[in-house]
Parts: sequence; structure tokens; C-alpha cells
Amino acid sequence: MASASAKRTRATAALLMLGLSACVARTPATVSLRVKGNVPDASVTIDDQYIGALAYVAAHGVALPPGAHRITVEKAGYFAWDRLVEARSGAPPIHLQVQLTPVPD
Repeated sequence: MASASAKRTRATAALLMLGLSACVARTPATVSLRVKGNVPDASVTIDDQYIGALAYVAAHGVALPPGAHRITVEKAGYFAWDRLVEARSGAPPIHLQVQLTPVPD
């Protein structure tokens, strides 16, 4: 039979492990964003931060943290394309098809 001291030691160790597990930083789940379009060299920005050319984003995708995000695709000579998307943890990938329209002369 375990002594009272051994029981206290095990209980203390168990509480310590619970406390440490609560301190571990957890990365929030991300949602994959896939964007394709008709102008491969158009610029893609997310939340006003430049991500890259549309062809690059189409090939690699983007991991979005949970929350609302503004996706903008633009190129000189075309009307800008802009959408709000909601990324939810555990949701399937978000697929966007971008069709930029040329600005008439």
C-alpha cells in the first residue's frame, strides 16, 4: 500500500502536468484558401497585405487563420475583384474563382 507521502507526490505530479499542458501554446486551426483566375500576374492581397501573384497563390494556396478576411485581386487595366470570406476552424478549403474584367478604353 502506498504511503501518504507517495500519494501526495503523485497528486502533485498530476497537477503539475495538468498545469503545464494548459501553458502549451496551441496554434489555431487554419483554413486553406485556393484562388484561381484568368489573369495569372494579378496581385493578390489578403487583409491589405500583399501575398503574391495570382499564379503563385493558385499553385501554393494560403493558410488563413479563423476569422473574416478581405481577399483582393487587382491588376492595372482591370477592375479590382474583392470578396469577404469567413474562415472557420475545421471547415473545408475555401475555393475562389476570380474573373477580372478589363477596363474599357
